[in-house]
Amino acid sequence: MTTVHEDPAGARPEARPSVRVPRLRRPAWARVRDSRAALPFAIVLAIYVVMALAPSWFVHAPSLSSDLSARLLPPGAVRDGVTHWLGTDQLGRDLLNRLVYGTRVSLAIAFSAVLCAGAFGTFLGVVAGFARGALAAIVMRVADIVLSIPFFLLAILTVVALGPSLVNVVVCLTLVRWPRYTRVAYAQTLEAQGKEFVRSARAIGASGPWIVWRHILPEVLPSVIVVATLELGTMVIYEASLSFIGLGVQPPTPSWGAMLSDGREYIATAWWLTTFPGVALFILVLCVNLLGDHVRDRLDPTDQGRSR
Repeated sequence: MTTVHEDPAGARPEARPSVRVPRLRRPAWARVRDSRAALPFAIVLAIYVVMALAPSWFVHAPSLSSDLSARLLPPGAVRDGVTHWLGTDQLGRDLLNRLVYGTRVSLAIAFSAVLCAGAFGTFLGVVAGFARGALAAIVMRVADIVLSIPFFLLAILTVVALGPSLVNVVVCLTLVRWPRYTRVAYAQTLEAQGKEFVRSARAIGASGPWIVWRHILPEVLPSVIVVATLELGTMVIYEASLSFIGLGVQPPTPSWGAMLSDGREYIATAWWLTTFPGVALFILVLCVNLLGDHVRDRLDPTDQGRSR
């Protein structure tokens, strides 16, 4: 397509190609918000979060009360006018109650561990990438050492040293998983320092903390958020694994891992003791991982052509 421009002096008109202004790419967060592919996973995760924040909306009976006369009732059994929709466990406790209240424990530990490990690891990665030199070498070598140690060995040593409790499980997971964020933040910081706006800020005499806060952190955070969404499902699995072997949240506080461990002895006669906690764990981790994959695709800085 061309446009004709006439010269005011009567010269011969010349044809010039018209310039098409390209459409600006939509911001990453707008594309995540408007995407419908992640909506089902987000809804399921929201249900889990609401269940953790307000368990009384879903169940009414106390989750810790036991009744040996009602032990190992099958799903749907009615006793004393109360319907046990998911049955009861070996101590006569309603399984649905413990499953709902166990959601609070699993999500609280997972979110807390992701937040603490992300903040600590990102801080070390940004500082190491900005300072470089000996400090960067020390931080990255320590991160490599932590990553080289098997998770369960390091987790068991940490929990045994600190003692099993909810807070200590969060500390344990933070100490185990911070190198993931550090490596990503370190690489993104090195890349950001080579960009023109960072070099310009240095040239006009901007201070180091100001450069980090205004220029480097906005470049690092999208990648850190992607890692955090993918790590959330891993934290749920790790918490359940520690509780399964008796190093996580201690009874009588309900935990999905502990419920799976208690139901092993009755798997042939009371299948519901392990089936329902396992299904709840599977659905949560599946939705978190699929949602994390979708967020990763939408926030990928190399994906310049994707838009909605």
